Amino acid sequence: MKTIRLFHWNSEEAAAKIEVLISSGYEVSYFPQLSQDFLKKFKASPPDAVVIDLTRIPSHGREIALALREQKATRHIPIVFVEGDPQKVAGIRKLLPDAFYGSWKNIRSILKTALAHPPINPVVPGSRMAAYAERSLVQKLGIKPDMGVVLIKAPKDFKKTLGELPSGVRLKSTPRGDFSITLYFVKAPEDLAAGIESIKSLAGHGPVWIIWPRGGIRAKGQLTQQQVRDIGLAHGLVDYKISSIDETWSGLLFKKRG
Repeated sequence: MKTIRLFHWNSEEAAAKIEVLISSGYEVSYFPQLSQDFLKKFKASPPDAVVIDLTRIPSHGREIALALREQKATRHIPIVFVEGDPQKVAGIRKLLPDAFYGSWKNIRSILKTALAHPPINPVVPGSRMAAYAERSLVQKLGIKPDMGVVLIKAPKDFKKTLGELPSGVRLKSTPRGDFSITLYFVKAPEDLAAGIESIKSLAGHGPVWIIWPRGGIRAKGQLTQQQVRDIGLAHGLVDYKISSIDETWSGLLFKKRG
């Protein structure tokens, strides 16, 4: 029996999709989202194919696929993307043209094709930054004209990093007056723990980017993506977008749950 690993953002909705896959004759394991140790699990017990639902948080699905392609042990596993906003799916298709794309209505035929034709010479994007090559940083962050943007503990040269801003954007160093989005920088787990209540309060005004140094998995004592997500979730926040800021920083965008 062929094994399928399913990534789906919502566990309740995923239950119906799992039933579809099982009824099609597959053994299924389910992952709700990107986790810190998912690559270890894949290497220990690689599936025959991966199905990634892009209905929500497509950036997470893209990161999962890119992580799989970066590893020699997992890059030959067929990747099947289902659903998703056409514009965002088109961006992923540019990065991974040899993956398979479709909907839940035709998942059976897509999986049959994917399993019969795994990638022989899989496309491996040069870096995670390739996913953002065609978009400016302000576009990735969701900064739009006339927005008030709060920068908390940002590097001194970060205004230069942002580059040209849309007309009417106001950068603030304190959360006073009107503002639409916050960029909150943290360098270590203790910084995030100390600032999470403030972040939660800021999320009452609009979405908050929690931004931390890249390379946390490799650097002992530093923040990782999963730690940032877990701390946010534990304090009533939910992340719905991920982005590389530059070669130094990564970010998750949070809003208040519910």
